[in-house]
Amino acid sequence: MPGIATLRANSNATIDATITAISPIREVTTSRGPSQVADATLQDDTGTITLTLWGPDTKRFAVGQKIHIADGWVKDYRGKLQVSMGRSGTIQAST
Repeated sequence: MPGIATLRANSNATIDATITAISPIREVTTSRGPSQVADATLQDDTGTITLTLWGPDTKRFAVGQKIHIADGWVKDYRGKLQVSMGRSGTIQAST
């Protein structure tokens, strides 16, 4: 499976990685109303990337946990790549 280093902006991503850090949860107002957001740092053998967690996902995962992202969406945010679930992506704990 391709690693984090191969991800490119404006494309889908399927990766396995370990959460190395999670930011404090922030309250934000979106076009759909108030929500919660947190940034998780993901790492694999090839590099690191920020994963944006929304709503219930902000409390689902912990530092040190291995996760699998399927069909996530990669975007360029302030010059750095980030991955989020986009419209069709899924995230789950892996072993």
